[in-house]
Order: sequence, then structure tokens, then C-alpha cells
Amino acid sequence: MARSGYYRFLSEGAAVSNREERDLESFRQILDAYQFRGYDKGVWGIHMRLLRMGIRMNHKKIRRLMRKYGLSCPIRKANPYRRMAKAMRTNAVADNNVKREFRKHGARRILLTDITYIPVGDAYCYLSVITDAYTKQVLAYQFSESLEVDFVLETVKKLLENHGLSLSDETMIHSDQGCHYTSISFRKLILDAGIRQSMSRRGNCWDNAPQESFFGHMKDELRVKSIKWTTPQEASSAIDDWMDYYNNDRYQMGLEKLSPNEYYNYITTGIYPVFHVKNEDTLK
Repeated sequence: MARSGYYRFLSEGAAVSNREERDLESFRQILDAYQFRGYDKGVWGIHMRLLRMGIRMNHKKIRRLMRKYGLSCPIRKANPYRRMAKAMRTNAVADNNVKREFRKHGARRILLTDITYIPVGDAYCYLSVITDAYTKQVLAYQFSESLEVDFVLETVKKLLENHGLSLSDETMIHSDQGCHYTSISFRKLILDAGIRQSMSRRGNCWDNAPQESFFGHMKDELRVKSIKWTTPQEASSAIDDWMDYYNNDRYQMGLEKLSPNEYYNYITTGIYPVFHVKNEDTLK
């Protein structure tokens, strides 16, 4: 070692040690945010959770420390199988009135719905969900052990019971062309409620892309827990917890760094949640 290098080491050793201590303390805060409610989060999810903890930390610093200490979030993989519509062609198919304008018309105007398969052991259960395309809120969902049309009808009934007053004659519910949504009972139920109907084009998953993406994120974040499910009751309980987490504590950059419920309250009241945030300079 050169003499100059040795003396530089002596003079900067304390500074390096202090920097390591600050990094470790910041990483502990990142880890607390990452583990909040037991669901893995990416850089922006951690950033938004830290805001709720009163800490403003730059996303570049979060990424640097995650890389430094070996913390990573599973990356979503593209579905290798193209989703195909399973419904038969019938005269009950509605036009694609939404035309992928999911967020153009405001809250409670475009509602998206679909069914997904939930693996439980060697069998499958099913989940029907209705979301608000503008606020990303889950407005209603129903878990079922069978594909009978009744559980889709129950989802709509929950929607009307819990959010009926916020709907209007401009509200439109958008789905694929599955037999549940072309059934007489489903069409009559939404017609009586004054809700218009829209459907994706046959075999075109992009016409309902936000709902497909929602299911993808849900399954990714429940992957570790879903391996342990042995009964429908365990799956249903875990999904209940995730839905509560999603609506209230899963923050999204596209929603002004708010959760879906927070965002809906913000656009209806005009009051943005106030977070007591520490200066980032104290965390460098």
C-alpha cells in the first residue's frame, strides 16, 4: 500500500464507518416497509409505505440499499398462455362500449368484472370481482367453490348493497363474453339496477386489461401463502385479508401515491392525506 493511501484510510475510516451505520439504519426502515402486512413490495411500494411511516426516502436510495443488502421483490412474469374467451356466440353479447377508455369518465362510471381460478390443493375454487376502473377500488367480490352463475350474481348484489348510492344511470359494467355475463339472470339484474352493459371483443384480453392485471398482481402477492392452502376456507380467509390490504394499504403511483380507498376519499372531498414526513437529508 502506498503511504498516501494508508493515511487516507486512517483519515476516512471513521467516515466510512458512519456511512455504513446510516445505510444499515435506513435498510432496517426499508425492511419494515417491505414486510408490512406480510406482502412483498417493490421500490415504489416501499417508498409509499415509508411516507406513511413519516419517512421520505428517495427511490434511488431504496434501490441502492436493496441491491446492497440482497433484498429483492419477485418480478411478475408474463402469462405464457393467451387468455381465450370461453363463451359461445349468442345474441346476448353486448357491444364494447368502454373501448379501453377505462379512466376517462371518472369514479363509479366504468366498473370492471371478471372471474379467476384459485388453485387450492389439487382442486380449483373461483373468485368473482368488481373493481372501479378509475379509483382501482375493489367494490365487491365473491369466493366460490363452484362455477354456478349464482356467485357472480352475489357479487353484483354486494355491489348494489354497499355502493348502490354512488352509482348512476351512466355507470357501465364491463366484462368478457363468458356465459355468466351473457346469462338472462345477470343481464336482468344489472338492467333492473339501471347499469349499462359492455363486453370485450371475443378473445381480446386487452379490452379488460386492468382487471387481468389486478388478478395477476393478486396471485403474485399471494403466491407464497397459496402453496400452503389445503382447504377453501384457508384460501377465502387469505383473500379476505389481501382485499383489505389492497383497498386500504396498497399504495399506487398512478393514484397520487395513495391506496384505492384513500384516493376515492381524496377525489370526493378534495382533502389529501397529510403525512408527517422527515427530511430525507437526515437519512442519507
